[in-house]
This record gives sequence, C-alpha cells and structure tokens, in this order.
Amino acid sequence: MRRPAFYSRSPRTLPPAAEQVDAAASPDAAGAGGAVQPPAARTGWQPGRKSFALLLVLCAALVTGGTVWWPRQGKAITQKDIDAAVLRTMQTATLPSPAARAADIIRPSVVRVVGYGTEKATPEAKTQKRGRNMAKGKPPEAPLDGTAPGEVERGVGTGVVIVDKGVILTNLHVVAGAEKIRVTFADGLEAVAVITGVQPENDLAVLQAQKIPDDLIPATMRSTADLRPGDQVAAVGFPFGIGPSVSAGVVSGLKRSFRSPEGKQELGNLIQFDAAANPGNSGGPLINMDGEVLGIVTAILNPTQQRTFIGIGFAVPIENAASAAGSPPF
Repeated sequence: MRRPAFYSRSPRTLPPAAEQVDAAASPDAAGAGGAVQPPAARTGWQPGRKSFALLLVLCAALVTGGTVWWPRQGKAITQKDIDAAVLRTMQTATLPSPAARAADIIRPSVVRVVGYGTEKATPEAKTQKRGRNMAKGKPPEAPLDGTAPGEVERGVGTGVVIVDKGVILTNLHVVAGAEKIRVTFADGLEAVAVITGVQPENDLAVLQAQKIPDDLIPATMRSTADLRPGDQVAAVGFPFGIGPSVSAGVVSGLKRSFRSPEGKQELGNLIQFDAAANPGNSGGPLINMDGEVLGIVTAILNPTQQRTFIGIGFAVPIENAASAAGSPPF
C-alpha cells in the first residue's frame, strides 16, 4: 500500500561535510593560487520554525481581528427608505375598504326584526304570502317558518343594539300593529322582543329582547354635530329580508324634512344620504367609517308607489333616536 509523503518542517540545508565537499569539488571555489575559498554566506530570508509560527500567528490575527481593524459600517435607514417600503406594501397588499372595516365593526350589533300578525284574507295579502313562500322554495300556501297557522309577517326591518342587555332601536312602522315581534341576532339566535318605548314624531321604537347572546356587543353612537355633506357613510340592514347587507355612500344634506307618501306624517331634522336603501333597511344603522352609529335609517323618497331606491334616503339623527330610549348619549 502506498504511504503518503511526509514533509519535514526543518530548514532545507545541506550538512556541513557535504557543503565542504561541494565547495572543494567546485572549480569556481579555488582562487588564483589554488587555495580553496570558504563558501559564501547565504543571504536572504530562510524559512524556519520560528518564522513559520510567526506567519501562522499573523494569519490568525488577520482573520479574527479583521472586524476590529476594519469595521463594516451598516447602511443607516432613512425616512426615504421607510416611505419606499410603505409605498411598496400599499401597492402590493390588498387592504379592505373603509366601508368593509366599518361594516365589520357594526355587524355584531345589527339584528333582523320581523313583526307578525294575523293572516289577512284579502287578495293582496294572499299574493304577498305566495310570493314570499315561492322565493324561499316552498309551496305557495305553506306557513312561514316559526309561525303558527294563520300568522304572517306584517313587517320586516332592521334594528341595532344600543345596550348590551338587549335594548334595540328600530322604526315604529316596522313593528306597528304586530302581535308578535321576533329578532335575530348576528350569531343566529332568535328571540321574542317587546316594545318598551315609542317616539312617533321620529318614527322610532325601542325593543327589549327576551333572550340575548352571551357576548352581545352594543353599537357605539357618535354625535352628528360635526357631520357635513360629503362625509362617507354606510347603511347596514336587511333590504327585502336579505342580509345583513351593506351599501356605501355619502351624506347628501342635513336638516331635511320628509312626508310619507300617504301624507300622514312629516319628519324633520333628518340626515339625507345616497347609500342604497330599500324596504327592509328601515330601522337599521347609518354609520360612519369608524363603524359608529350616526342615525337610524327611516325612509326613502319615492315619487311613485314602487318603493324602490332612487338615490335619496333619510335617517333620524342618533341624538333623537337615543332619546327615544330615555338615554341621550350626548
């Protein structure tokens, strides 16, 4: 088996005897008189143990002490770098819209309100019942879910929880004449509710739910003193019973008046807005982009009897609405 070569660390010098023999044998070593001249002294650097050890120490010092002798200076972060990073994030990340964030805040406080009454035998009432059942995929004459035979929905709207004990604000016309009122909370819990207060001049009613979720979250109310036309708002509710639905818009005007199509009632000091609202939105909250309640959606302007939204809705300011519950917030 071939053995690896070994190398000595001793200097590569010839033995003294060999040097003398070489010097004697060399013709150049003799002078003119034939005398043998001593070998010339070696000049220059000769590697040895001490010099090799010194070289190792020097290399180690260069490796380990390089960071001390020549420190690396990191790049300082400037405001320009921060602005560029923020801009890059905003351009690449999809952020929720202000209306989406506001709706997430208010959604746990929004409830569906349904008023039930005795079924009427008029042709119009029968047509409405058949339409509701067919929209839900049921036989035309089937009773509604959770209702006794002969009982029908008299009004469908929205409400907003303002006290965590189950106090709810809604419109009076949603529950007027109802023999039974049921509310459905955000977590799906259904409960019977009773009317504890009314404010007819503002078309408002206060409900008390008989059963509430364990983690019921009331809405935060915000004064309308600094509200201005052009401020962003959103309406959250159950238009035609579908929802909760969200529509966004702006405040169109303040201190507006509205007279019902039948001419039976005139409301004043209303917030005009252009967020889409339809039958079923009544009683729901009109909120700002912080999810705070500015008012209660009350009416939409209809030049015809079709009850469709044409871009003008009205809400009762929250100052008036909260006073209906006996606790003005501001």
